[in-house]
Amino acid sequence: MLHLRLITPPDRTDAVVRLIETSVGTTNVAVLSGAARDPVGDVVLCDVVREAGHDLLRALRESGIEEWGSIAVETVDVSLSQRADEAERQAPGEGADAVVWEQLTEVTHEESTLTVTYVAFLALATMIAACGVMLDNAILIVGAMAVGPEFGPLAGVSTALVQRAPRLMLRSVWALVAGFALAMTLTAGFSWFLDGVGLFSRSMVEGPRPNTGFIWRPDWMSFVVALLAGSAGTLSLTSAKSGALIGVAISVTTVPAAANAAVAFSYTDYAQTWGSTAQLLANMGGIVLAGTLTLLTQKALWARRKGRPIAGRAGARSAP
Repeated sequence: MLHLRLITPPDRTDAVVRLIETSVGTTNVAVLSGAARDPVGDVVLCDVVREAGHDLLRALRESGIEEWGSIAVETVDVSLSQRADEAERQAPGEGADAVVWEQLTEVTHEESTLTVTYVAFLALATMIAACGVMLDNAILIVGAMAVGPEFGPLAGVSTALVQRAPRLMLRSVWALVAGFALAMTLTAGFSWFLDGVGLFSRSMVEGPRPNTGFIWRPDWMSFVVALLAGSAGTLSLTSAKSGALIGVAISVTTVPAAANAAVAFSYTDYAQTWGSTAQLLANMGGIVLAGTLTLLTQKALWARRKGRPIAGRAGARSAP
């Protein structure tokens, strides 16, 4: 269930309320006349089941409400109401299978922004992975995978491809390219510093590493795992099951590959540098490909199940 809070000019409130009341899956409609101050207007509240959320939001946006008012969406964890249960029965499909595209775009947009915090997390994750590489410690590698924030912009690329959103695409690609470039540069400097104080040495990166040597030797299994992880991660975003993202993060070797490339470069071991870079690109490519195909499949299946943009209640008109 989603909770919508709308601000509308008084002369358009009735039209907005009619749109909500004639849309399937809505309930708990309330109007607070003159309650809004910025922008000035009425406040309209309603709940809509998740499987009907995208259609209602699309209709509201097409009516121009985001231009002369505002739309806020929150997730309702618990709703105890017979009317809400009836709204669930009226709506097509299941809420767990529905994709609220506006919500997904907003989440990926936020997580695909090149911020100081994003770069800090990515750099710290890459440095932790560098320690894991040099010590041949798989636990540190797993920890670094969990810390890395790179799935956000990767999901942003997939979302941008499906939604044809060039601004989100540019933002996501920039976050990936600049983020990894900065993280790898800082990690190379980190390696030189630890080498200077005697904690890292060339023999550590060039010696046998049974636990982490796979990082710079990409193969088809690496790509297969990236495909599976990309699909699982995308499903976790669209179904709001964010807990699955941890499992996705520790399934792919994006951050460890970046770390191995940076460390190997600092010791002029270019074979490992290029091998690790290929591993990084293969993993990112697999995640983006799987994420895009997953979103396209969800979109096609939902459109087929739903049958039409917005189903009206008995005797009600369809949304414009």
